[in-house]
Amino acid sequence: MAEKTVSEVERMVVTRVFDAPRELVWKAWTDPKYIMQWWGPKGFTSPACEMDFRVGGKLLCCMKSPDGQEFWNASEFHEIIPQEKIVSSMYFADSKGNKIDPATLGIEHEAIEDAFDVTLFEDLGNGQTRLTFIGNEPAESAKNSGQMEGWNQILDKIADVLAEMKQAK
Repeated sequence: MAEKTVSEVERMVVTRVFDAPRELVWKAWTDPKYIMQWWGPKGFTSPACEMDFRVGGKLLCCMKSPDGQEFWNASEFHEIIPQEKIVSSMYFADSKGNKIDPATLGIEHEAIEDAFDVTLFEDLGNGQTRLTFIGNEPAESAKNSGQMEGWNQILDKIADVLAEMKQAK
């Protein structure tokens, strides 16, 4: 069977409207201090996160499961349009940021060849922002593997972080 190209596959898309201005949503998404509060699905924590937020820069975050297992993710930034768009390539990594096969962690992950993750930030007015995350995994695979559910739980956690950020202002 021939490999499918980006245009031939329906990609995983998660969208959420936050009751927060775009500037705040951008900050929650791009500041390691806040990323550590939401990285990973419900029940997971993030004990470490480093970021060099520029085109060609990288993100390295640790996600710790409730039973204490650590999973590292890294991303490289390919395009950044402040408060509008981030294009990156995310992958499973070791604690130094070296790419690893997710199967070595017991994780089933099907990426689309040559696809990047795209995060869009849309100002809806009235202090609301739509965040859209388009992953590099096929939609059906993301649904079956729990990736879609995990990303929705992450967006729930971001909503909580944004509520705290707004209170602190």
